[in-house]
Amino acid sequence: MIPRYTRPEMGRIWSEQFRFEQWLEVEATTAEVEAELGMIPAEAARAIRQRGGFDLQRIHAIEAEVRHDVIAFTTAVAEKVGPEARFLHYGLTSNDVVDTAQALQIRAAAALLRQGLEKLGAILARRAQEFRATVMVGRTHGIHAEPITFGLKFAIWHQENRRNLQRLAAAAEDLRVGKISGAVGTYAHLGPDVEAKICRRLGLEPAPVSNQVIQRDRHAAFLCALAIAASTLDKIAIEIRHLQRTEVREAEEYFAAGQKGSSAMPHKRNPVTCEQISGLARVVRANAQAALENIALWHERDISHSSVERVILPDSCILLDYMTAKMSNIVEKLVAYPERMRANLESTHGLVFSGQLLLDLAESGMSREDAYRLVQKHAMESWRTGADFRGLIEADPEISGRVPKETIAAAFDLNRHLRHVDALITRALA
Repeated sequence: MIPRYTRPEMGRIWSEQFRFEQWLEVEATTAEVEAELGMIPAEAARAIRQRGGFDLQRIHAIEAEVRHDVIAFTTAVAEKVGPEARFLHYGLTSNDVVDTAQALQIRAAAALLRQGLEKLGAILARRAQEFRATVMVGRTHGIHAEPITFGLKFAIWHQENRRNLQRLAAAAEDLRVGKISGAVGTYAHLGPDVEAKICRRLGLEPAPVSNQVIQRDRHAAFLCALAIAASTLDKIAIEIRHLQRTEVREAEEYFAAGQKGSSAMPHKRNPVTCEQISGLARVVRANAQAALENIALWHERDISHSSVERVILPDSCILLDYMTAKMSNIVEKLVAYPERMRANLESTHGLVFSGQLLLDLAESGMSREDAYRLVQKHAMESWRTGADFRGLIEADPEISGRVPKETIAAAFDLNRHLRHVDALITRALA
């Protein structure tokens, strides 16, 4: 991933340096377990642990000749270890190291992602509390529907973020596995007992069964969890972008002093970070599709997945880490305009109460068909002329002659519409 979207800590996890460090950890741990079981000399395991090291440039130089990254790595490490290096990589195939070490990388990346989503969740909860009673219009199909509160939006986002955390945790746990089962998964050189000891010393579980690789449905589930989380961020970003439209202007991204929105139009205050998040979410979703394609490999393994994962795993983790941090900042500093929300709610002259009025008229004894016909007739007139909807209803003798004034008044009671919202937000944040 390009530096523009890479935060340092996540970038370090997906660096070549860190990747080779995990490879070396797998190699050294394997040697120690093998030494404990009497399979290799103890001094060889000590030499690998103590003198094992690598130089990135040396690995690159060797790989340029041998065209195999694991061989280049083991050759470079062997040069540091010395004669005892004949026991380095003993009984292992390349993917015993690569897949097991990759699980260590993913574990570290997932922990960072969880931290970011937990921080976002705390901010969403705080703003849900702040705006729990801030009245605004709810919209369906982009059209005014019925009243809600701004806090309810944050509570919904908070709940979705919580589910994203659960999905991420489950997918990361499913990937907390290693394999030391050999070239086709038969343990021809090292037994399952050796694998179990190595994996558990690394903080992993051994895959119950594998071929040359850990099966890629696990990786696909992880990438799908990242894609869903990115889509939630996209969802929040799109909502903010809509609320920031000039015609709506109920909320907007914080616009810093000295910030400029357009090279040509000095008045512009554009939701650029939300738009950036929406764009990057497309990349993460596309990467999930590539991960699904990686599940089907030839026989016991081919390498068609390998080149893909060199891109989609680091890029998706790096992007979600970046996007989550950006969204946390957006939500924390989001500017709301409650007066504008109230004005927009009232701009349709009471039409948002038509649904409750329909129910109340039917409950009072009017047939639903008659009630719908009368309410819609006056609603359409209000849409067309801008006349006060409640006034039209009260002036209709077909309604006022059959329904008490108190019934009509109750239908237009905002507090009645919102009487459950406070409890809903409390439940969502519990």
